[in-house]
Amino acid sequence: MLVFILRRLAQAALVMLTVALIAFSLFQFVGDPLTNMLGQDATPEQREQLRRDLGLDRSALVQFASFVGNAVQGEFGLSLRQGRKVSALIAEAFPATIELALGAATLALCVGIPLGVYAALKRGRWLAQSIMAVSLVGVSLPTFLIGILLILVFAVWLQWLPSFGRGEVLKVGGWTTGLLTRDGLLHLILPAVTLSVFQLTLIMRLVRSEMLEVLRTDYIKFARARGLAERVVHFRHALRNTLVPVITITGLQLGSLIAFAIITETVFQWPGMGLLFIQAVQFADVPVMAAYLCLISLIFVTINLVVDLLYVAVDPRLRVNSRGH
Repeated sequence: MLVFILRRLAQAALVMLTVALIAFSLFQFVGDPLTNMLGQDATPEQREQLRRDLGLDRSALVQFASFVGNAVQGEFGLSLRQGRKVSALIAEAFPATIELALGAATLALCVGIPLGVYAALKRGRWLAQSIMAVSLVGVSLPTFLIGILLILVFAVWLQWLPSFGRGEVLKVGGWTTGLLTRDGLLHLILPAVTLSVFQLTLIMRLVRSEMLEVLRTDYIKFARARGLAERVVHFRHALRNTLVPVITITGLQLGSLIAFAIITETVFQWPGMGLLFIQAVQFADVPVMAAYLCLISLIFVTINLVVDLLYVAVDPRLRVNSRGH
């Protein structure tokens, strides 16, 4: 098990170094930071002084080593657009994105798994078939269109829910949250539903297909032959084995929720990292773009590592294989 973890950590470190190299390349090929910071009217002396201050007069290898060292400490320099530390901007936007992603993931799991199980166990009934038909719509519609439709119905026509912003938030230590206020919860509903629709339908269809496959296996037939109750067969034996691939999809989808919440945050003007990244792209704010890329990659790598460990915990066969290797 220890060897397995060390091997995964080594792979994660290699991935992060590759991402760091790509992020560092943004500084070399996307815009001119000197022009962005000083403007077109800067004198050659001013440009040369700033070049020395930023360390751009050093070799590319030295600059990359400095970039990696600063990135490990969470430092990516100053935002070219706002003139503030990138780490401070990320720290302000990160809680909003995490809150939105966790809300969407919780909704997708709590609704997707039960619906998938029901659609598998009652696959011949009209309700199960209706659920699968509706799921095709959820998979097919683009996220921005879902968000616009929800705003139209619940914010414009019915006027039940707010359509933009994060609402009232409370600061708990260094973390801001809207989950402790009624206004914050109301503002979270539409973005979370919008972001969860694709993941919800994906999880539901995956659970259904895996459940049907597991129910056809020999050990399920043997469990029924022993006289076990259908509830025990379905939920203690079949569902547990169904959840092994679901864990992988759910873990990767959580990373996707955080990384690709850009569209949802833009539609609802949710003040998270996605909106910050869109604004950085519009102004060629390379330090913010590089920080976003590194942070999202770190989240994906961490989630993949956790998923691998959960795999080993859920499936005993993998524990045997990991000892063998």
